Amino acid sequence: MSTRFNKASLLAGTVMAGAMIATPVYAQDEDNEPALQAEPDDAELGQTIVVTGSRIARRNVETAAPIAVVTDEEFTLSGAVNVENVVNTLPQVVPGTTSFSNNPGNGTATLNLRGLGTNRNLVLVNGRRWMFYDVSQVVDLNTIPNFLIDTVDVVTGGASAVYGSDAMAGVVNFRLRQVDGVELGGQYAITDRGDGESYQIHGAIGTSFDDGRGSATVFAEYYNRSSVFQGDRAFSNVAVGAETFGDDLQAFGSSTVPYGRVNTPGTVAIDEDGNTAPLAAGLTIDDAIFPTASVAQARNGETYNYAPVNYLQLPQERYLMGGYADYEFSDGHSFYTEVAYVNNRVAQELAATPVTGTFNVDLATIQPFVDAATFAEFQQLDANEAAASALRVANGLAPLAAAELGVVSTFIQRRVIETGRRNSLDERNAFRVLGGVTGPINDYMQYDAHYFYARTRNANIQAGNVSRSAFQAGLDGTGTPINVFGPGTLTPEMVDAITIQAQNGDISTLEVANATISGTFGDFAVTETSSPIGFAIGAEYRGVAAQFIPDTALSSGDVIGFNAGDPTEGSYNVKDVFAELNIPIDFGGMSLELDGKARYSDYSLDTVGGVWAYAGGVKFQPVPDITLRGQYQRAVRAPNIAELFQGSAIGFPGATDPCSTAAAGTNATLNALCAANGVPTGAIGNPDLQINAQIPALFGGNPNLSEETSDSWTVGVVLQPSFIPGLTITADYFDITVDNAISTVSLQRQFDLCFNQVQDLGSSFCAPFIGTRDETTGSFTTANPPFLGSQNIATFSTTGVDLEVNYSSNVPFSLLTDQGDSRINFSFLGTYTDSFEVQEDPLATPYDCAGRFGLTCGEPQAKYKWTSRLSWIDGPLTTSLRWRHLSSIKDDESVLTIEEWESFNGIGKIDSYDLFDLSFSFAVTENFELGLGVNNLLDKLPGTPTFDADGLYVTNRPNSLLLGDNQEQANTYPSTYDVLGRRYFASASFKF
Repeated sequence: MSTRFNKASLLAGTVMAGAMIATPVYAQDEDNEPALQAEPDDAELGQTIVVTGSRIARRNVETAAPIAVVTDEEFTLSGAVNVENVVNTLPQVVPGTTSFSNNPGNGTATLNLRGLGTNRNLVLVNGRRWMFYDVSQVVDLNTIPNFLIDTVDVVTGGASAVYGSDAMAGVVNFRLRQVDGVELGGQYAITDRGDGESYQIHGAIGTSFDDGRGSATVFAEYYNRSSVFQGDRAFSNVAVGAETFGDDLQAFGSSTVPYGRVNTPGTVAIDEDGNTAPLAAGLTIDDAIFPTASVAQARNGETYNYAPVNYLQLPQERYLMGGYADYEFSDGHSFYTEVAYVNNRVAQELAATPVTGTFNVDLATIQPFVDAATFAEFQQLDANEAAASALRVANGLAPLAAAELGVVSTFIQRRVIETGRRNSLDERNAFRVLGGVTGPINDYMQYDAHYFYARTRNANIQAGNVSRSAFQAGLDGTGTPINVFGPGTLTPEMVDAITIQAQNGDISTLEVANATISGTFGDFAVTETSSPIGFAIGAEYRGVAAQFIPDTALSSGDVIGFNAGDPTEGSYNVKDVFAELNIPIDFGGMSLELDGKARYSDYSLDTVGGVWAYAGGVKFQPVPDITLRGQYQRAVRAPNIAELFQGSAIGFPGATDPCSTAAAGTNATLNALCAANGVPTGAIGNPDLQINAQIPALFGGNPNLSEETSDSWTVGVVLQPSFIPGLTITADYFDITVDNAISTVSLQRQFDLCFNQVQDLGSSFCAPFIGTRDETTGSFTTANPPFLGSQNIATFSTTGVDLEVNYSSNVPFSLLTDQGDSRINFSFLGTYTDSFEVQEDPLATPYDCAGRFGLTCGEPQAKYKWTSRLSWIDGPLTTSLRWRHLSSIKDDESVLTIEEWESFNGIGKIDSYDLFDLSFSFAVTENFELGLGVNNLLDKLPGTPTFDADGLYVTNRPNSLLLGDNQEQANTYPSTYDVLGRRYFASASFKF
């Protein structure tokens, strides 16, 4: 059987045939044909296409690797104008950063395949790498033009042998389509509550020229999305929690209140035997607040509700434009190019800056701002400090920080609402330019070579910050005096003296040069009826570079409000050679296909050096109705720029200080350990030792990291029963293990290792906590947080089954046509996750996060997850119903057991979750189409809490979507569970 390449089939079957590639499910017809692919002269040869996960052109679209395909219809019927809105509904995906990621968040939309991490899957556009947005080398899905998407291919299992580093969990390939003529369109959406508006307009023009030797497409899009605040939804208007503090679910905000808090230790140690002298014992300012300006009153658990002014949905504005073209400059030889540019603006908004820390307070400076009784208490504290400091010196200890008369050292908290809310605006400008050539070498082989350069620059502007040094100067008399003792007491002059704006920058670049030769060994085949043996060989060069340029004030740690960070800059390159072999064998009505792939990568990083990735697969079809397939892949991932070179940056992970728990007061070993670590005797076992549920910690890179490796197995079956035309069923088992995974041990885990397991302050597990507690209070503060760095220490593994069902059939009735029949389409894409084991470090016991969520497992990982759609096509009208399902999940019990959560009126188990979406599409004319739809048809949202007469304790038990201390943000997991409610959309498209 001959497989020669002529001009047309060459372009249809090329390994890297320019900007667009055919879909992996069917050979496309002329109306839906991708760019740079000509219609084959010979129908048989025209079936040769390239499937995601391979570089070999082949006739059979079924491969040994399982591929799930989402078509452009899903974007249209779901009303999605951002890629994330469809991708995150796929059962193989656990949401990464989304439009609901305010804190934490960074203004991007990322993909997290199998929950193994956004940096362990590879995002491609038209089979090639796309631009990334920062030092973590992750793709922002907001940069992909959704209105041009033809299909989205999701490949399970490592694919490093084909595509190189990062493809650990799999590959997601967005295939764009060619435009023939002019297309204009737009969409408008709004929630049932009249907020969260978004609108998009787009246009594209495609044409051929020079008698069909060339073709070109240009496109542009504008998108705008309005913000929604947490205060706009009843379930998120008040932050709730307190279960981990041993109390019932309640309004549980921040202890840093807008009217100020002074929290001075009652006593201080004066000798090595633990004897103490009084400081604020017996005084109101031992723990005082100032709800009435200048007047100290004892605090009684008052907190600030920060929730209402936080974004629930982030606002976004995007400009996107680009184009692609090809030109046949010689018989069969073509040049092709792609250009893309994106300007994307996304903001985050948080409550006003909470200032916390130990400050030196000059009594003469603050005297005008406090009443006589309060000033007298400060004078008494001053005298006590001087006396205690003298005793410490006499006993051979260091003096107190403010031992001189007239100055006191005390812990102050003040929510500086006078400066306004904290706002972080990210404006990313990204572009990508590609050029390549492709053509025949002889009748059986072809070449493809291309180079592209991509660059993203981010300008980040942070407003609402406070300068720690200026705040201190305002209290100690060396700067403009500030009044923090009451609500609204900071004058405009004071605000100007302490506020500071930070401007940060990111620059990321990626360049790739690739050359590939593919084809067959002539007509050589294993049997006469078999297709010829196919191969692909090639080489690739990739260079990556990125830098983070922080504001000087931010890198110095002087900024209070947003996380501080040090500069980051690094680069490396890798040189790859790769090969692939496909051996089809047909015999006696049966077929067997063997695949082999290998890639050798030479990194400029000494700790990685040369590494191999390889894969082998088999596909067997005993009868036309049944196909069996299996594959093994070894994949690698080199550490990214952030993991290697990132400067230290402060974060605020949720954790519980073991020294603040009741156990620290009763367990002698833990008690002694806390005392030796610098916790005052009176504070051990006291919940007030921990200021907030989040504890500051420093995070940074490690240049000694090596590569990660993954081993993945897939075994599956494809059923296409001839007795049920139109039905296809695929089921694939997957088993993926990532070893030597780069991870930063969580702060909670570091606490557990040091204080509960090793219990030796000389151990490396306790190193982050040595010398980092506040000398006066024993708390961890932003002034000197513990440092946690990246290491090759973790192991992740997941197993499960993917099931895909597609069925299409005519039905013998119609309401809108005189033909007497219509059509139904049914699709089902589901995943059963049998296990998802996380081993944080070699001493840790692997924990199975399948069906779990929480501090250890993070985002909910439902065991059963599916998306299904039923559509009825009756002439010009398409009516479609989508059903999205997540099975019930349980808390990972890393802090409390499920029974304990529930005993405090909290949630230990989230019930199964179902959303229904209804949409309509109507072809008004051949060139004009309208769409209408409702997402979250039944308006399913987290339940609304009701409170007691004091407005404190939650008296009802809202539905299980409303969480307390085990939430991510907004009292739930807003990237997994819908937080907007019922949402309507309308769209229109013109083609001519």
